[in-house]
Amino acid sequence: MEPLTHFLTGACLGRAGLNRKTALATATITLAAEAPDIDVLGEIKNPVFGFAHHRGFTHSFVGIALVSAVVVGLMYVLWRLGGRKPNKYGLTPRWGLLFFFSYLAGLSHVLLDFTNNYGVRPFWPFSEKWFSWDIVFIVDPVILGLLILGLLAPAFFNLIVTEIGPRRKVPYGRVGATLALVGIIFYWGGRDYEHRRAVNALQARTYENADPIRASAYPYWWSPFRWSGVIETTNLFAVVPVDSLTPEVDPQAEMQVRYKPEETPVTLAAKKSYLGRVYLDWARYPITETEPLPSGGYLVRFKDLRFVYPEQSGRPVLSGVVVLDPQLNVVEERFGMRQGQKDPAD
Repeated sequence: MEPLTHFLTGACLGRAGLNRKTALATATITLAAEAPDIDVLGEIKNPVFGFAHHRGFTHSFVGIALVSAVVVGLMYVLWRLGGRKPNKYGLTPRWGLLFFFSYLAGLSHVLLDFTNNYGVRPFWPFSEKWFSWDIVFIVDPVILGLLILGLLAPAFFNLIVTEIGPRRKVPYGRVGATLALVGIIFYWGGRDYEHRRAVNALQARTYENADPIRASAYPYWWSPFRWSGVIETTNLFAVVPVDSLTPEVDPQAEMQVRYKPEETPVTLAAKKSYLGRVYLDWARYPITETEPLPSGGYLVRFKDLRFVYPEQSGRPVLSGVVVLDPQLNVVEERFGMRQGQKDPAD
């Protein structure tokens, strides 16, 4: 999920009662809930390296422990610099408990990322297998709305109570934050139900007179009933919209059909590259497109049909490029398209 959802989830976890156990709880948990995304610093080296390591170590059950230790260590330094004072409720930091809460916040990060179609590798370094639930988009307005309401409504209510009554002796907002978190769990249940209906609808029909070998459905951000269906048969991949409210695949919808090409020395060379290996390990419905270059070499573009929506135009953001010379040696690797960066094929 995007950073705001992670921060707000951490804040709600703190407000749900953990902030009544130790000082610095809400601040620590909020920071720890987003901290696993520190792996985006890999982009500084280059996008391919960043892609290879994103949602890896820092998004694993082992890595979260190290990330949590760093977060708690940072909070300890800030607490020392701030004079080591109790908070306004008389609580002092309990560092072991803060580490445990930070780890829980890290788990919330992995869980949220698991719900979208990019996936996570929680068992690294013991397994590099990717897992994804595919039920919500990377930005979900319903989840954001629940989290914001769960934090702001109690704050508004507390402001009124403070004006007309005595000062509270414990942190406020537990009920609102708890209801927000519970609401998200129920929302996930509804999304999972609609996702299953969409997949069943995709599996219930044929595609160019062939039964699907496998079928998946990927969410849109603006509708809980609209999905991008991806189907694989023996000879082709198909991308088609599906409505889980019906549920059925619209027979009039424009279907994108991509026939499976034969492997060539060019595609095999590209797949053996660093980017090719990383991309194929991550992608669920990978396809390659080969273009000859004026220099006599080749450009091989990697795409994953999870991120090629039916009405989408242009290149998917999560695509990769491998450039080969005439002898099929790798001369360039690229992931995504940075602003102002020109594609070698253009």
